[in-house]
Amino acid sequence: MQISLPLNEMTMSEKLQTMEILWEDLSKHNDLSSPLWHKEILSKRDKDYSVGIDSVHDWEEAKRIIRRASE
Repeated sequence: MQISLPLNEMTMSEKLQTMEILWEDLSKHNDLSSPLWHKEILSKRDKDYSVGIDSVHDWEEAKRIIRRASE
């Protein structure tokens, strides 16, 4: 099956909503495994958080921040 989306016509908000729908569906499958390079990125983010370089937001707040930045 080939899927075509009008990406050039979609707003950033519409694209993010599309990604959320896809991720919700994908996350229902228990057979997903992360690639090994994810560990390196997560370790760096954990270190950055520990020293105050990075901060944490819950998912709803993170989405609001992303949407505001894309307007």
